[in-house]
Amino acid sequence: MATTEEEEVVEFQVYNTMTRQKEVFKPKEPGKVKMYVCGVTSYDFSHIGHARAYVAFDILYRYLKYLGYDVVYVRNFTDVDDKIIKRANELGEDPKTLSGRYCQEFLKDMDDLQCLQPTHQPRVTEHMEQIKEMIAEIMTNGCAYTIDGDVYFSVDSFPEYGRLSGRKLEDNRAGERVGVDSRKRNPADFALWKAAKPGEPSWESPWGPGRPGWHIECSAMSAYYLTHSFDIHGGGMDLTFPHHENEIAQSCAACRESNISYWMHNGFVNIDDEKMSKSLGNFFTIREVTRLYHPLALRYFLLGNHYRSPVNYSISQIEIASESVFYIYQTLHDSEEVLSAFQQGTETATNVRGRVSPQAQDCIRKLRIELKTKLSDDLHTPTILNAALQEALRLMNSYLNMLKRRQQRQQQLTAVLSLTELLKEVKAILDVLGLLSSSTCAEVLQQFKERALKRAELTEEDVLHAIEERTLARKNKEFAKSDQIRTDLVAKGIALMDIGTETVWRPCVRPEQEQRAAPAQPNQSSAAVQEQPVAPSQQMQSAAAPQTEQPAVPPQ
Repeated sequence: MATTEEEEVVEFQVYNTMTRQKEVFKPKEPGKVKMYVCGVTSYDFSHIGHARAYVAFDILYRYLKYLGYDVVYVRNFTDVDDKIIKRANELGEDPKTLSGRYCQEFLKDMDDLQCLQPTHQPRVTEHMEQIKEMIAEIMTNGCAYTIDGDVYFSVDSFPEYGRLSGRKLEDNRAGERVGVDSRKRNPADFALWKAAKPGEPSWESPWGPGRPGWHIECSAMSAYYLTHSFDIHGGGMDLTFPHHENEIAQSCAACRESNISYWMHNGFVNIDDEKMSKSLGNFFTIREVTRLYHPLALRYFLLGNHYRSPVNYSISQIEIASESVFYIYQTLHDSEEVLSAFQQGTETATNVRGRVSPQAQDCIRKLRIELKTKLSDDLHTPTILNAALQEALRLMNSYLNMLKRRQQRQQQLTAVLSLTELLKEVKAILDVLGLLSSSTCAEVLQQFKERALKRAELTEEDVLHAIEERTLARKNKEFAKSDQIRTDLVAKGIALMDIGTETVWRPCVRPEQEQRAAPAQPNQSSAAVQEQPVAPSQQMQSAAAPQTEQPAVPPQ
């Protein structure tokens, strides 16, 4: 289908923290993008705040590639740090071994969340020479000083300090990870190199044995892989100060030509409207969430909020997201099954031309336009999930229902061709959003069902036994007992659906969670509005409702 004029004129805009406004994205080198995102400190399993950050920048990475850019994406590992050393000492483990293990656990989480692997994933311990060279350059330029083997950056040497965060120098604190050292010339001065302490990892340097400070690593590694001047630097909003502020200062001190065009930051994660924190007992790792909910559900939930908005994680919202993705994959699976049957028994789509319905053509056009206009508007993913994609899924289901009824030959072929094109387009959209699994639709649906059973603390045999009991009760006209069996299962997140003479089951949102879920707020701006994904139960009669026998997706 031809690209429309409306699609061609859309300009990609991103919000630049430095200028505090959305700007048209223009890479330094036409057709090529260089991008650096601050990675994790590998001392524990990564939490859903990490998931939020790296899903957001994965969308950016995917969309830049979709727009045709050649992207070099660098995301680092901090594999030597006070936290790593402390955790290793607690466990009686070598710090390098511990950090290496959690690097691998992080990569597994990213694979589960379908985040594409960056071009480079450098580790601090593998780039000590680059770090020491940059510190030496900073000292040569008169912007750092040594005290007893420690090297500190002098913030007074950089008049523009505070420009990114908007802080005044007198208001700044030394940093998040270290206490104030009375030896420093200015309390805001920060460590570039830390003198070795007994029992800690250390490397030789011109200033004596030691290890890098937190901030210098990203400046050194970004310069090594992307040069001192590149397009995008990203990370969580909490990194704006002091980490990114210090990066700017030390990078410019090392190289006056240092320049980053766009600074991008994602918003925080709250848990049930409270800040996520270990001390409050509301701290969730990615692994804890994906043990009970499919990783695609977590990704969908995160994409249901604009990346700069605060995210409120709750069981009710993740359950709605889970149901939404199940609905998507059930629709894809049913479409593949029906189309496969028609292609085997009748004329295929490739043998018929010009038969896609005007309604399907219009739906596909809207999908393409919405993908580009919304993602080009500072990666506004929520409206894609809640508008054109849902319209396409509803239309696909209408064609599925049409094909199950006896139709005239031409109507049938139109429905087949229309469904074929819609399926292809929806998969393309899901691929850009990172929601298209490499597993088959049937496998994904089974994975969702397995997690639903785990949440319900039931086995497949338990559910099948309950179905048998309900069937017998209905046969004996014990309708109160039949209804109770169904209601009890729904309360555990298992919905029963009667299709002809057969009863099947699928996951559903538990009624108590559905009631707790706040309705989505109308979109006003991509700046700060939080949108939640619309669950199938909010689009049509809910599969979780005890009074209905209808599935949330068309029967096979």
